[in-house]
Amino acid sequence: MIRHIAAEEVVRQLSEAGHRAVYAGGCVRDALLNRPYPDVDIATSATPDQVQSLFPQASDPQGKAFGVIRLKQGDHVFEIATFRVDGPYLDGRRPSSVTFTTAEEDAKRRDFTINGMFFDPLKNEVLDYVGGKSDLAAQTIRAIGDPIARFTEDRLRLFRAIRFAVQLGFQIEPKTWEAITRLAPESKSLAPERVRDEWVKIFTSPDPARGLDLLHDSGLIAAWIPELLEMRGCAQSPEHHPEGDVWVHTRLLLTHLKNPSSVLALSALLHDIGKPRTSRTEPSGRIRFFGHEGVGARMAEEILRRLRFSNDDITAICACIANHMAFKDAPQMRVSTLKRLLARPTFSEELELHRIDCSSSHGELDIHRFLVGKQSEFSQEEIKPQPLVTGHDLQEIGIPPGPKMGKILHQLMDEQLEGKFPDREKALARARDLAR
Repeated sequence: MIRHIAAEEVVRQLSEAGHRAVYAGGCVRDALLNRPYPDVDIATSATPDQVQSLFPQASDPQGKAFGVIRLKQGDHVFEIATFRVDGPYLDGRRPSSVTFTTAEEDAKRRDFTINGMFFDPLKNEVLDYVGGKSDLAAQTIRAIGDPIARFTEDRLRLFRAIRFAVQLGFQIEPKTWEAITRLAPESKSLAPERVRDEWVKIFTSPDPARGLDLLHDSGLIAAWIPELLEMRGCAQSPEHHPEGDVWVHTRLLLTHLKNPSSVLALSALLHDIGKPRTSRTEPSGRIRFFGHEGVGARMAEEILRRLRFSNDDITAICACIANHMAFKDAPQMRVSTLKRLLARPTFSEELELHRIDCSSSHGELDIHRFLVGKQSEFSQEEIKPQPLVTGHDLQEIGIPPGPKMGKILHQLMDEQLEGKFPDREKALARARDLAR
């Protein structure tokens, strides 16, 4: 069922040394679902010392205390974990102690039944002590044993249950779901970095809109991004948004995404988060959200920093949010302004955000078609050419570094983008005119 020559050789060596060894966890689940399984984890009856004795090159000083040894074999790195039962999870993440045990007992301490199966590659046999195969067939996410106990051991499993549900298209079993909703407020004790990683996996899944539903209904949004809840009931102008309030619009927008990039996914989720705080109703009854894109970008930055996103991700996502209203003016833009727009590093994400934003409201895609046409019309060199005049050139004609130099360089690039001078000589002449 699972063919992995390097992993099979590790299992064979462990077996020939008198130890039980099997593949464990996600690779077994994915193989049974005919999904790719890039990583193969190995579980064994051998203790960490015995593993290191058999594979002297294996090492992991941190994981060894929890019965885990990392082994590099050629281009592959395997985690070899000793069958174990865990002591109390005093920090809600790691057991305070581990005791080595059998494969059956090891399976019972794992998170969900679909992740608790083993596979013996030497016998080509699935070992299922927790009902994982039947739950795979029923497309069900079910905690192993007592759901409250499983989630209390590691509250990140609250997010993992939702992540597996949206990645696989499965339902969450009622008792498991009840435990998630009960323990959601306690997830606030988790490290933000761990939550961030699960959040990204949920919204870059095949069904981000269902991820939003489950995170909301479970109470996990209230625990981590309560600002999103302000969108519920925030009315919009029916003329431009016949679909409903800001929450409905955002959810509808997410239905247009399938395995998006993290930048596009988070931009889509947060693009209108500033609307509730900028909502104003005119005497005519029309609802306006002046400046919501700027407010939303600032709110998004605060949220993303709370979840420990990288500076690069924050810059890109906030740029998409801050600029998502600029596209409406594209047909009236000067050529230089339009080229600067097309040259933005996040333009591809911004363009797709614009498309799904329109598709989830008024449905008009004329501006999207206009910009796609301009992308084809302008070559990459025309969109972002090398400047014909540099700051060094301006210094040579007597303009010192400072605001004046910056203003002249910007003006020269605008005129270069508009094709007003074809070569460096004409550009330098224009620079001298501007300097005077």
